[in-house]
Amino acid sequence: MSSHYLSPEQNRRLRRWESWNRGYFIVAFIALIVVLVFSSELGLSSADSWGPLGVVLVLLILPIIILQLRLRCPACDQKIGWHAKLMAPDQCPHCHRFLRSKQSA
Repeated sequence: MSSHYLSPEQNRRLRRWESWNRGYFIVAFIALIVVLVFSSELGLSSADSWGPLGVVLVLLILPIIILQLRLRCPACDQKIGWHAKLMAPDQCPHCHRFLRSKQSA
């Protein structure tokens, strides 16, 4: 039964990914709100051009996509990708291993 769970080291790596993902999401969300609310005062947008604002938005959102695509199952090393939202899913969609250690279950 323990073979269906992650080892403590694999669990630590997955929780570290979740921590980075959650942390960046919070920072990006706050920055996105500030940028959108104050974009005209910051000189990022005007009635005629939204070019610089578009670049800032892409630079805020691109790391979220990269973090999502980098997530791999620690057991089978297959990409989990979009199956994870802000946190890792309960099970790997490929090997069906529970994505937590036996001690944390």
